[in-house]
Amino acid sequence: MMIGHRSHGSLDGGQRVFTCGHSFHTWVPEMLSDLAKAAGISGHHAAGTSSIGGSRMIQHWDVAEEENEAKKALRAGTVDVLTLACMTRPDEGIRNFAMLAVEHNPDIRITLQELWLPEDRFPFDSANRVRTSVDEFNSSTMADLDKSHQAYFKVMEDYVNALNAEIGKQTVFIVPDAQATLALRERIIAGTAPELEKQSDLFTDAWGHPSPPLRQLSAYCHFAVIYRRSPVGLPMPSVPADSPSWGVTLDRLLQELAWDAVSSHPLSGVEAP
Repeated sequence: MMIGHRSHGSLDGGQRVFTCGHSFHTWVPEMLSDLAKAAGISGHHAAGTSSIGGSRMIQHWDVAEEENEAKKALRAGTVDVLTLACMTRPDEGIRNFAMLAVEHNPDIRITLQELWLPEDRFPFDSANRVRTSVDEFNSSTMADLDKSHQAYFKVMEDYVNALNAEIGKQTVFIVPDAQATLALRERIIAGTAPELEKQSDLFTDAWGHPSPPLRQLSAYCHFAVIYRRSPVGLPMPSVPADSPSWGVTLDRLLQELAWDAVSSHPLSGVEAP
């Protein structure tokens, strides 16, 4: 794989990115800004963040008008990319934001995060938890993970295809975090992921909130979708401020897995050259 190679339609100019989501997503803007800087992309701008823990997208839509920074930014036409994340099932808030966004910027792109499943189950119900320890992730087999994630992927991707058909063009794109995460977990199970000994190394609690390497993997996926170029070959990240607790070999693997997931996903908007 060539270092830092670009896909067809890769973007050189910085994008104005607004983010709506929950704690599996709202750390993306800072890391994305760091990656754009490392890639030599000028003009990247974190245009704002709407953060609600464990949220569906309709909760962001329903924020009071005078306080709804996402709606204000979209109506002003000052957003190039709107990143969204909801808890395992798409909801009407995604469509609401999409329709508002294209009304004020027909060329806007909206990304929807396909995240690793909390507790490895679909659907996830935060009111009826089944796990109490992060170590329980270690008992999941690839067969278990494939079954739950395939059901999730179908729901998400059917929704995105239908919404794009309603809009009349591909405006909503998938960020395949989950696919990259599954590939990494397969490497961990096989004992071929440097510095990662257990699946639980990727998570900080029984929900599945991400540890630093998994957050970085997600950030690489978002970078690849938004800028349509590979993160492979970028220098070690400087965000968060405390330097990453992993080495260059693992970081390279995270970059490669992110690019493989993004460049092979039919709804990412990216094709490998």
